Amino acid sequence: MLIYLRLLKESFGFAMNALRNNKLRTFLSLLGVTIGIFSIIAVLAAVDSLDRKIRKDLSSLDKNMISLMKMSFGSSDIPDWKREQFPQMKYDEYEYLKGTLSNTEEMAFQLWVARESIKYESKTVTDVNVVPISYEFSNIQKLEFDEGRYYNESESNSGAPVVVLGYENAKALFENADPIGKKVRMYGQRLTVIGVLKKEGASAFSMGGGNDTSAFIPVNFIRRMYGDNNKTFMSVILIKPVKGVDMEAYKAELTQKLRNYRGLKPEEVTNFFLNVLSGFTDMLDSFIGVLNIGGWIIAGFSLLVGGFGVANIMFVSVKERTNLIGIQKSLGAKNKFILLQFLFEAVILCLIGGGVGILLVWLLTILLTSMLDFEFVLSAFNIMLGTGLAALIGLISGILPAVSASRLDPVEAIRSGM
Repeated sequence: MLIYLRLLKESFGFAMNALRNNKLRTFLSLLGVTIGIFSIIAVLAAVDSLDRKIRKDLSSLDKNMISLMKMSFGSSDIPDWKREQFPQMKYDEYEYLKGTLSNTEEMAFQLWVARESIKYESKTVTDVNVVPISYEFSNIQKLEFDEGRYYNESESNSGAPVVVLGYENAKALFENADPIGKKVRMYGQRLTVIGVLKKEGASAFSMGGGNDTSAFIPVNFIRRMYGDNNKTFMSVILIKPVKGVDMEAYKAELTQKLRNYRGLKPEEVTNFFLNVLSGFTDMLDSFIGVLNIGGWIIAGFSLLVGGFGVANIMFVSVKERTNLIGIQKSLGAKNKFILLQFLFEAVILCLIGGGVGILLVWLLTILLTSMLDFEFVLSAFNIMLGTGLAALIGLISGILPAVSASRLDPVEAIRSGM
């Protein structure tokens, strides 16, 4: 065991000498390894960070939640021109399903509308994500409040002029003042602020900060102003089934009830889509998998170049130390000893290059996290993966030079070095 530790120490010394005595040559040889490790770990860290953010944003939602609408989140066999003719979800359909659909925990009616401005006295916040939705939404997605409350069933049904503001909107309009009870202007109307949400940070699904830059209002407030036939709005019925329900049977019942309510004949196509959140997360998992594969392919070329560079520097090292190898063999050093010496040296050189690449990724994650409202994470798994890859490159690229060094004839090696 002691001899291998001594061997490792000597190999480390040879690697350091190569770095000191041939700085430019060693730097250029290790650059490929550094770039390769940096590329793959940077991609994996970015994808992992995105994956964590997505799962965090979805953690408050049930994976069985259904978005009932005229559009499909995924691919469909129905042609686009036919889907464009599908009718919007109606409020009376929401009321019908809410009263008749079994095994349903919550159901809410929402309109997707254009972004709007909110005014308070002389201050204006633009590009606000307005969410007109019924009162049940607070039970579908758990909302945490900094101040105030969500609107109740009575306010929702009557379309009361009330609003729940996201944290950033409230801060921009009121700064340090108490916003509860204040009147803001939206759609040319005065609405009373009844609640302010806690700060959440940027969402993986919403541009501009997610709920922090949103404003929640009763959906009937918009319906009273614009009616139910406004073509600029998209209507959605959000459905949360009870836990443990048979989803296939539940979807079949939902489909049949809405088809009957719309008077569709058996031969007519179903003119709506049941978008299940679990299907959406599966699609995201596939997308993240593609990103990972792309990262490996891109980094693979750099790692290949890096491996050739390390092999080249090791062949040069063997040639420069031919005389020393001959002396070691003449003093009784076995082929295995020479082989491991050069293998260790190649691995140590690659670990140095890989370590620099991982360090650069770590510095980049700190920089991007401080600049952006998004947390980039370099996990311990990715650090170990980068280190393992660097060691593997060292083993593969160093094996041929090490074998050639171990097979040298001691007499010829000493003579060629003289």
